[in-house]
Amino acid sequence: MTKRRGYRDWRWLALWWHHFFLLWSTIEGQTRYSIPEELKQGSVVGNLAKDLGLGLSEMFDRKLRVASEAGKQFFGVDAGKGELVVNDRIDREALCGQSPSCVLPLQVVVENPLQSHRIEVEIKDINDNFPNFLTKEINLKIPESVALGKRFPLEKAEDPDVGSNSLKTYSLSKNDYFSLKFKDSKNGKPVPELVLEKPLDREKIALHQLLLTALDGGTPVTSGTCKIKIIVLDNNDNFPVFTENEFKVSLKENSTKGTFVIKLTATDADDGVNGVVKYSFGSRTPESVLSTFKINDITGEIVLKGPLDYESNKSYLIDIIAKDEGIPEMEGDCRLQVDLEDINDNAPEIVLTSKPSPVREDSPSGTVVALISARDLDSGDNGKVTLHLPKGSPFTLKPSFSNNYELLTNGALDRERFSEYNVEITAIDSGSPRLSSKNIIPVSITDVNDNPPMFSLSSYNVYLKENGVPGSILYSVSASDLDSGENAKISYSILDSKVQDVSVSSYVYINSDNGSIYSMHSFDYEKLKVFQIQVQAKDQGSPSLSSNATVHVFILDQNDNAPAVIYPSSAALGSLSHQRMPRVAKAGHLVTKVTAVDADSGHNAWISYRLAEATDASLFTVNLYTGEVRTKRAVSEQDDSSQRLLIEIKDDGEPVQSSTVTVSIVLEDGLHEPILDLRHKVSEPSKKTGRITLYLILSLASVSVLSLVTFLILAVKCIRNSSSSGSCCMRRSDCDDYKNPNRNLQIQLNTDGPIKYVEVLGGDMMSQSQSFRSCMSPMSEYSDFTLIKPSSTTDFKEVISVLDASLPDSTWTFESQQVSRE
Repeated sequence: MTKRRGYRDWRWLALWWHHFFLLWSTIEGQTRYSIPEELKQGSVVGNLAKDLGLGLSEMFDRKLRVASEAGKQFFGVDAGKGELVVNDRIDREALCGQSPSCVLPLQVVVENPLQSHRIEVEIKDINDNFPNFLTKEINLKIPESVALGKRFPLEKAEDPDVGSNSLKTYSLSKNDYFSLKFKDSKNGKPVPELVLEKPLDREKIALHQLLLTALDGGTPVTSGTCKIKIIVLDNNDNFPVFTENEFKVSLKENSTKGTFVIKLTATDADDGVNGVVKYSFGSRTPESVLSTFKINDITGEIVLKGPLDYESNKSYLIDIIAKDEGIPEMEGDCRLQVDLEDINDNAPEIVLTSKPSPVREDSPSGTVVALISARDLDSGDNGKVTLHLPKGSPFTLKPSFSNNYELLTNGALDRERFSEYNVEITAIDSGSPRLSSKNIIPVSITDVNDNPPMFSLSSYNVYLKENGVPGSILYSVSASDLDSGENAKISYSILDSKVQDVSVSSYVYINSDNGSIYSMHSFDYEKLKVFQIQVQAKDQGSPSLSSNATVHVFILDQNDNAPAVIYPSSAALGSLSHQRMPRVAKAGHLVTKVTAVDADSGHNAWISYRLAEATDASLFTVNLYTGEVRTKRAVSEQDDSSQRLLIEIKDDGEPVQSSTVTVSIVLEDGLHEPILDLRHKVSEPSKKTGRITLYLILSLASVSVLSLVTFLILAVKCIRNSSSSGSCCMRRSDCDDYKNPNRNLQIQLNTDGPIKYVEVLGGDMMSQSQSFRSCMSPMSEYSDFTLIKPSSTTDFKEVISVLDASLPDSTWTFESQQVSRE
């Protein structure tokens, strides 16, 4: 026990000695280290960071880790120093058995980008095992008549170490009768045999005791011993002899129970019971053989008793003993080697060395996604594995080294089409029949901001009633983004633009989260009829993407304006208009004309006139559409000299808006048709002589003729212009968008009574056309033109010029009224 402890201490000294001279090298681009077995946990194997060209911070950032292909994690990484260290006990004999080379392959995996490096750690043997005999005492029975030179095979010792540390030789304790010789075996290890050197004499020495010592080649040498007890027997002096000393057979590993292996035959030259031979396995046959094979002790046939597995045991070495039944028993031996033939009974296995990292959808082709290895426990062609991907897959496999592969991208990725790929990898071996296996690797695709927000429409039309409540919602726009996460979060804003020289943000604002547009104040159709809003939707990606949409806001008219009286002009200054008329006026005499306009449009601006109250309702009538006040009958002497009319003016809106004007009419005797004074504001006194009255009548006739000529000229000009522009005097209607530019002109000339006026009507009376009237009255206190709702057309300006040139001293009032009805 003391001796064994001394060997163990020396073993640790040798271990550290090897560790002190630790070497590493790079072979074919692979880093290789050599270490002795049995290093303590935490012992340094090599500076991994330095050898791979990585900094300490880079090791941490890139999540360096070590994956062992042996299954058990024997090594780890000291992140603080970048060193590869021993993580668990390494027993070379347990890992590699009697193999002369013991190499542990490792994969060092780093991320961002994903890379793998192959590391090989060679495990060097140390002399940590003693030669050992399975049987501590060997009993031999040898007849005293046995011939000199007879050899007796002895049990060989086992040493798990390899190389110079393995079993080298045997020695035998000093004696006069036996010597030790060796027989070569196929594995190169000596097999000890006991050789008789001097005749035995049972009567002198019946029992011989020897000591067999097995020695290894380590430094210092270690050994194991076995006692040999030899009993000297009488008679039966022939041994059973096999036809050969060694037999060799092959079996397929899928051979079934009861399969015939071989029949061994041994012969004995003796007669009778001394020549009867029985067969058995050697006394030191391991349990793995006894559980697998069975021998018939009479016939020597060996059959299969249990299952075979090439991957567990490729070959069996079996010692066979043949004994006779003489006294003493004589035995012979031989060795049977059973080699197994591999069959393709193991499907290839796909091992995921590193979990797949999420891949950006804009990753270039060739980006490493995962590290994969393939293995097959079979050998030869049965163990050759190839990996395949389905056709059309955006990934590919790139072999790296020793059945290791990199899973790479092989084309453009689009997360919006496929946010995750289940990559199916098929492993197929080269055996017959071929075996295969599949493994599905999920690969997640991470989003990049490659899709701008998209509105459902490029433009929106919003119809809004005027006089709405400030702060009310106008419309809600909505955009969607095919990206995900922050890249799909959308905020809305209004791009700055001008509406009537004022920023659009003064009119509306938008909720940045949901796209709802709100009014800042109430809108007035009469001031603003239409405006545009440019809405931008922007995502939260980096860099952010955006798109725009146009919102057209149309203000709808409401009947919020009452008709405004513009003639008689006195009514514009108050609610009472004074008019005069002669008592000699006949029925249909034009007393005056009431003109009103409505700031609204459409039906809301259609105006009608009605006589609401009158001193004598039977005397006057008001035209429903023109507002002309005429006599219904001739004036009589009984009629009051002062007549008062209340005229109501209503529009066609809902609710109806109205206004009133009071016209005071004075009936005067001796008052005839008034003649306009073109140069003076005040008429001559009624006391003038009849001669002056004649002059006035002539002047009035001249003016009438001149007016007729003027408006004929105007009519001709309008007819000429109508062939090219479609109208003489008109503006765009609220409801008629100039769909029919070829309209007919209608001219109506009124010269009766004290008011002279002409009506120029453009277009169909059923349409929303405009009529423009020119009115001249001796009661007017103004000598200029009043243009209501002026047209911007050149033609109408020319009309004004013509009229002004024809009647330069007249007082004119122009009005525009929508006269068409649905």
